[in-house]
Amino acid sequence: MKHLSSILTVLALALSVSAGLNAQEYSQIPVTVSTEKVKVDGKVYYSHIVLERQTLYSISKAYNVSIEQIYEANPSVRTEGLKKNAIILIPSAETDSVKKSDEYIIHTVRWFENLNVIAEKYGVTVDAIRKANGLTGNKLRKRQKLMIPTAGAGLTEEVQTDTTSVPPVPVTASQSDAGTSQETVAGRGKINAVLLMPFDSKALKPKAGSMDFYCGTLMAVKEQGDKGTDIDLSVYDVSGGLIPVTEERLRMSDIVIGPVSSDELTRTLDKCPEHTCVISPLDHRAEYLAANHANFIQVPTSSSLLYEDLAKWIREERTGSNEKVIVIYEKGSGNIERMGAMNTILEKDGIPFNTFSYSILEGRNIQEPLKKMMSKEVPNRILVMSESEAFVNDVVRNLNLLIHNEYEIVLYGPSKIRTFETIEVDNLHNTRLHTSLAYYVDYDDPRVMEFVRKYRALYNTEPTPYAFQGYDIATYFMDMCSKYGHDWIKNMEDNDSSLLQADFRFRKMEGKAGYVNSGVRRIVYGPDYSITLLKD
Repeated sequence: MKHLSSILTVLALALSVSAGLNAQEYSQIPVTVSTEKVKVDGKVYYSHIVLERQTLYSISKAYNVSIEQIYEANPSVRTEGLKKNAIILIPSAETDSVKKSDEYIIHTVRWFENLNVIAEKYGVTVDAIRKANGLTGNKLRKRQKLMIPTAGAGLTEEVQTDTTSVPPVPVTASQSDAGTSQETVAGRGKINAVLLMPFDSKALKPKAGSMDFYCGTLMAVKEQGDKGTDIDLSVYDVSGGLIPVTEERLRMSDIVIGPVSSDELTRTLDKCPEHTCVISPLDHRAEYLAANHANFIQVPTSSSLLYEDLAKWIREERTGSNEKVIVIYEKGSGNIERMGAMNTILEKDGIPFNTFSYSILEGRNIQEPLKKMMSKEVPNRILVMSESEAFVNDVVRNLNLLIHNEYEIVLYGPSKIRTFETIEVDNLHNTRLHTSLAYYVDYDDPRVMEFVRKYRALYNTEPTPYAFQGYDIATYFMDMCSKYGHDWIKNMEDNDSSLLQADFRFRKMEGKAGYVNSGVRRIVYGPDYSITLLKD
């Protein structure tokens, strides 16, 4: 359980931030029931951040558990006591939000309920509820526990699950809350979401990428909550290939984000009903799953689509039919299929081009053959078809030598080229690199500036690309669920969106298939050492 401390820390920090903003203004700190749960060894717990002057007694009363239960879930608390800002686990009865005792029924307040609605539901007076709970006014908090007196009220026990959908209007005792989250109405309501990430929580240090993705997700959840959307987010560690989430939880979910690998995504799809959408968050190679799963959504833009965009880009920028286009690829690299696809695209667009291939060992002798294909009078547009750092580095080196020989060159390269450490950045600027990317953060964007500011304040560190990705995905899909309810997936093609790190342009594949993202960001390396994001 100790190994989960890092995960639980960011979880509670992010989602309890609003509760702690004005804590210093009160002599006593009220206990707010956490909105987030985690599963440890098959048991469900609330994660609670301990604020200054909170006690075991006040916490146990807020969550309707005994102090001994808190000790059992947190052995260190028994020996070391409560510590400010510590994260403790509070046992949760996953399927019971209303429990019956000898004198009271414990009711969990939902977002649409007030005292009048609750009193009418149980056949008691508002004053009786106020007296039983020590209330002086009518203000309630979401998920607040209320003791409802039963004496003489003729009450019956009502059991409801925390993962069912919340109706848009107050319910009476005769109405049922049963049903799946697919019945969520359009407009702000409740969203049930599942996040499956390989945290590796049993290790001494959880996986940084997954934790960063999670932190970004939590920021999006908080923003949605501030807008009035009730988010029920369940988080599972899928390290070691395990898919611990139950089929019932998947059935009740509006969206499932993750896992990462295509194998784990396949097993998750096998467990999911057709109406539950599985979102592939990080692996660009998982696109093929969309061909056979109508409920699959591929977020990372595939390499093939990025290369296709490079070909379109060449067509758009050619200003004369005498401009030279040369496609360079490595001999024996297994790129024949990709080369064939690229040739088809170029031919379809009516672009005359030459192909040139060589092995890395021939790199010292390629300039003369290249010169025969090039011209000093017009731009030479060079497309590199390779993911090999050594080969791409050699191509860039040779092109820079040709530039010094007064050839005008524009290089169109793969997205990975920006991560190759052996390539001199000056050489990329000299070749005026054009590259199509699935991800790019423009730090001059006011939205990005605001996100970075909040992220620093909350986590005391800089957001990584994983954090941006978690935020973008959670923001887009939770917003879609909030706007369109049950029909949100049918509206994706009409809701293109430019987010912090990526552009989302989802298109349904042919037949009974899922959706893939064709969003691409184009950047250009200028000879003045600028890097420019081209706007649509």
